[in-house]
Amino acid sequence: MFVDFFHQLKAAKVPVTLREYLTLMEALAADLAGRRVEDFYYLARATLVKDERHLDRFDQVFGQTFKGLETLSDGVTETEIPEEWLRSQAERYFTEEEKAQIEALGGWEKIMEELRKRLAEQKGRHSGGSKWIGTGGKSPFGADGYNPAGVRIGQKGNRNFRAVKVWDKREFRDFDDTRELGTRNIKVALRKLRQFARAGAAEELDLESTIRHSADKGYIDVRLRPERRNAIKVLMLFDVGGSMDWHVQGAEELFSAARSEFKHLEYYYFHNCPYEFVWRDNERRWTERTPTWDVLHTYPSDYKVIFVGDASMSPYEVSIAGGSVEHMNPEAGAVWLQRVRDTFPSCVWLNPVSEDVWDWTPSIKMVRQLMGGHMYPLNLDGLERAIRELMR
Repeated sequence: MFVDFFHQLKAAKVPVTLREYLTLMEALAADLAGRRVEDFYYLARATLVKDERHLDRFDQVFGQTFKGLETLSDGVTETEIPEEWLRSQAERYFTEEEKAQIEALGGWEKIMEELRKRLAEQKGRHSGGSKWIGTGGKSPFGADGYNPAGVRIGQKGNRNFRAVKVWDKREFRDFDDTRELGTRNIKVALRKLRQFARAGAAEELDLESTIRHSADKGYIDVRLRPERRNAIKVLMLFDVGGSMDWHVQGAEELFSAARSEFKHLEYYYFHNCPYEFVWRDNERRWTERTPTWDVLHTYPSDYKVIFVGDASMSPYEVSIAGGSVEHMNPEAGAVWLQRVRDTFPSCVWLNPVSEDVWDWTPSIKMVRQLMGGHMYPLNLDGLERAIRELMR
């Protein structure tokens, strides 16, 4: 069973290694999980999962591999409930009078005690009953029936909101990197873009240095040090308007996550392709503009630059002067992109358009080439690849 669990995790693209599997086996041999399925779940999760984005897939594989329950008290051997016992054939509904007649067994301890007994005694599948583990009945254990206090086993979803324990509950859906972006997911990814340094006023207690100097001098010698902060500086340039209106939510979530993760964050907006000016406020974009030369001369070259845009436009907007759809630009967008890259060596482009259609849009191919190939999709995998490039 455990070997199958390991292979199922690999098949679900949870990056587990043989060394981690052996560590789990050593922990089980040392009886660290006892006889509680929850303890085993947390032990396996702590041992096998290295990144929280894989927690949801781990939960799904765990639920598929260990169908049913394991007994809960010390000294009781492992028991598995066959899947066919819990397969719903017909869901039974009860009247309010029938529900009122069903009494709870008498609290959590009593329910667990009865479950242990029935696991040991039950010999086959049951449906519609009031005692054995099964489906569509009044038993406290099973699926698709009713009991005012029971253990839900194998049922898809909640019906009466009365289960005392839900063994197959998944709590980490938002962390799965195969799902759509969300602010929480983006924060997790952006945290890898870190470079810690101590700078500024010495206001934090340096405990190790204080102890060492106090021991040397024979009296308390308090030592302080600057706080450890993320020294990464980020400049973000967002494409707005036109076809980017379809991707506003993703861009907003990225911006929100970045503002919370980086102390040194600067941002500007542009439309389709950067030209001779950018702006901070979209409502006053024509009256309060910042020359792009000022941006290039204001921020030092150690800033990490992140373009966010779909790069979907007329190829003329990239390649020729006067090609902009909004004004007569004296120089082509390609010239300004090259200037940005020359000023900031660490520079990437995040594109919300699906990567598998990039080759069908000429302007995307052009911008990607101008970025030296450093264009990445605006999803968690793309963010991780972009961050690896920025940290080189």
